[in-house]
Order: sequence, then structure tokens, then C-alpha cells
Amino acid sequence: MSADLFKDIVSHSKEYGFIFQSSEIYDGLSGVYDYGSYGVELKNNIKAYWWKAMVQNHENIVGLDSAIMMHPLIWKASGHVDAFNDPLVDSKASQKRYRADVMIEEALEKIMAKADKEIEKARKRFGDAFDENKYKTENPRVAEYIQQYNTINQKFVDAMGKGDMPALKAVIEELEIADPVSGSREWTDVRQFNLMFHTQLGNIAGEEGKLYLRPETAQGIFVNFLNVQKTTRQKLPFGIAQIGKAFRNEIIARQFIFRMREFEQMEMQYFVQPGTEMEWYNYWKETRMKWHRALGTPESKLRFHDHENLAHYANAAVDVQFDFPFGFKELEGVHSRTDFDLRSHQELSGKKLQYFDPETNESYVPYVVETSVGLDRMFLALLSNAYTEENVPDADGKDSTRIVLKFHPALAPVKCAILPLLKNNDDLTGLARKIFDDLKFNFLCQYDEKDAIGRRYRRQDAIGTPYCVTIDHQSLEDQTVTIRERDTLKQERIHMSKIREIVADGIDFRHLFA
Repeated sequence: MSADLFKDIVSHSKEYGFIFQSSEIYDGLSGVYDYGSYGVELKNNIKAYWWKAMVQNHENIVGLDSAIMMHPLIWKASGHVDAFNDPLVDSKASQKRYRADVMIEEALEKIMAKADKEIEKARKRFGDAFDENKYKTENPRVAEYIQQYNTINQKFVDAMGKGDMPALKAVIEELEIADPVSGSREWTDVRQFNLMFHTQLGNIAGEEGKLYLRPETAQGIFVNFLNVQKTTRQKLPFGIAQIGKAFRNEIIARQFIFRMREFEQMEMQYFVQPGTEMEWYNYWKETRMKWHRALGTPESKLRFHDHENLAHYANAAVDVQFDFPFGFKELEGVHSRTDFDLRSHQELSGKKLQYFDPETNESYVPYVVETSVGLDRMFLALLSNAYTEENVPDADGKDSTRIVLKFHPALAPVKCAILPLLKNNDDLTGLARKIFDDLKFNFLCQYDEKDAIGRRYRRQDAIGTPYCVTIDHQSLEDQTVTIRERDTLKQERIHMSKIREIVADGIDFRHLFA
């Protein structure tokens, strides 16, 4: 997907009420966005799909809604106060600030992309006889790219693991990374930058009154582990799911809603017996990928990416990556967090956070497998995948271009549009209003009588409405209407009493879980 197309998606999001720049009349607030009328509906539908998949479809997963502000010692125990940092570097020429690790990752991706391009050309040339592994070792150019990637990537991983800022700068220099604004390769030293926002508790000043806006939702689950386990009488393994806001003072927020300072997470922490964590890690890895594919996302747009540089709490981690308009990036993370979080909170609070296992007759601190998907990134992935420009026949039978958002019907913001053929005919608008009032209790409908019917179809296509129902003069005679399907453009004459049944079946979440 090209950069121009990404600009089209961003423009479409504003024009049709999906996403607005926050505080736009005051020239906006960087890295913060508001969701418009259709955006909030799509967002709520994504939440519903995730919640049904996690909580409703699992007897042993329950929900939680923890507070955004929590005791500051929670963030000390979790490691966020001391270790929740990003490495930043400034260009001496433009004074622009960048994340050093992101710049290095992007430069490494370009090296591997060169190798992939050569491999793909060879695959087309040799067809079924192509041996990719042999080609990687025997083709000098490809072998050189791969060797360069592996050598520099290992230096990068080592530097990140040790928190070695001078080594990170050396990697930047070895890759000859230039400032995209000025083209200069003159960089400051790399230094750490803590990402947490903080405020004060009441009127107490100083460290004793400092509160943090949570940078992740997971810690609210960990500190409530025993409360939830006891009140819901869960036995291991069991999970706690939560959807909520998180805040990170990103060095540079960019790529629209992909990286924001205020965002929403959908997280589930799955508590398991120590020693079984890898079994459950693999289970949730595959289960979450199925969840993404069920939306109709092509397999070529999704892939796993194993972490080489593990977080301090993890013994295994993988990303589900989506092919965004700007390349493959993290959409969801699955992490084996060991017992780090519960044990850290137990030690700092002095309160036991252990599970008594009736089968082994012993108490222990459970291990945790986490699935964490960014709701805003999920929104952007769906929008990117759904945005389609295509030629379709117009009312005169000639080809015309339409922009359509091909969301899965269960997630579409508006499910059905009710369209009287003529605006100034009281009989048609009256019947259309009656149908609208009858259907609005079952699913979100929209009544629209402005402009020619063709323009109204195009407007509904642009917001992703799966069904349009047109009321015309024949409707007054025999109570039939025309129902139009968004993707196929198929139009069918049905009795008005069948509208609810057809739409309800088409938008049913059960199709996603089939």
C-alpha cells in the first residue's frame, strides 16, 4: 500500500466522521485523536468482538475494569519507574528527536527487504524448481545482505539488552542512518527517556504525592489477582480480561493513530501453573492469530515476529504483525511473563499473592501468559484492510469509481440504511420512517432522504454500511422493498417483514466464531 493511499485513508477518516485531530480548533494536540460518530461505533464493535472471544466464549476468563490512577509503588514493583524507557537521539542539524531503536529497526528492515526482493525475483524465474535456502547461501549478493543484517542485528539486540546507549549510537553510525528531515548523519549521544506521565495527588507536592497515569492496563489485573480469583472461585488456569486507556509520553507520536500518547488496550492475563506456561503461550499464540484471520484479513497481511530482545519480565514473546500502509508492524503481543509481576508485587507490598492448588495441596505464585492488542492499532488495521477503491456500474450502466469500506458486517458502524426513493413524498417517507423505527431497536440504522439514491448508496459505501433498504412506490402497493448488499451490489426484492431477519443474520457475530 502506497504512502498516497495512506494519506487517502487518513483523509477519508476525517471526511466521514471516523477520526478527528484532538483540539483541532486550537491547532491540535500532537499524538492525540478523537473518534467521531462512526469511529466510536467501529471501536465499540471491535471491543465487543474481543470481549465475546475472550470472556463470553471462555468459562474460565472473567472481566475487570481497574482504575487509571493507582498507588505509585505499583509502578516501582513493575519496573516502570526504573526501566520503562525508550532510547532517544537528536539530529544536530534539524534538532528533530527520534527513537534510536525504531530508526535501527527500520534500517535493518530495508537491508532484509533487498534480500527478499532478490529472492522473489529468483522464485519467479525458477518456479517450482526454486530452492530458497540454497539460493540464500549461494547467491553472493543475497548472502551478503543476510550476513550484514545478522551481524548488525546481533549488535543491536545486545545493546538493547544491556541498555548500552553508546553501542546503540555505534549501530546508527554503522548503518549510516540519516535524519529524514535534513539528510544529516550528525547525531547526539543516545539517552534514555522515561515514558510515564505523572501528576500530583491532591495538593501534596514532591515525590510523596506523585501519581502516574498508567502506561499499561496489566498491572491493575495483577494487583487484583486474588480479589478476582476468590470472588469468582476460579481454578488455574484462568484469565482476567480488561479493556482500558493507557498513557505514554512518546518521544515522537506518528503514523496517525498507530502510535499515540493516549490509547486503549485490550489485554488478557492468563494465570497458569509454573512449568505449563510454554504450552499455554503456544495455545494463545495460535488462538489470537485465528481471531485476526476470522475477520477476513488475508493471510499475507498477518505474520508472527518473535522477539529477540525480551523484556525484563518475559521468557518468551511474539508479535502478531499486520501489513500496515507503512509496512509490517506490531498489532498484538503474546508474552510469557513468568511470575515476575505477582512476585514483585508480593515482595514490595508484603502481601501474599499466591494460589492454593487443591490438586497438589501447595501454594505457589502462578506464571502468566499475556495477550495484549492495541485497540487503536486494531482500528487502523481494519480501516486499512477495508478501504477499497473500485469501478462499479452506476445507474446508467456506466463504470464509476466508488470508495467502499468493506468491514466485516458484524463490525460495521451502521448496519442498515433506510432510504425512501423520494424526499418530498409523504407516503414514501412515512413508510420509511415506520421501517426505521421498527428496526432501530435491533441494530444501528440510519435514515437518509437527502440527494439522489445513487449518491446515498455511495455515502453508505463510504462508511461501510453492509445493507441499504430502498422504499419506492411499489412498496406502498405490496409492502416489498429493495435490499442492496454492499460488497456484491446485489439487489433483491423482499417483503419488508424480512428485513430484520436478513440483516440480523448477516451481521451476527456467530459468523466470526464459526
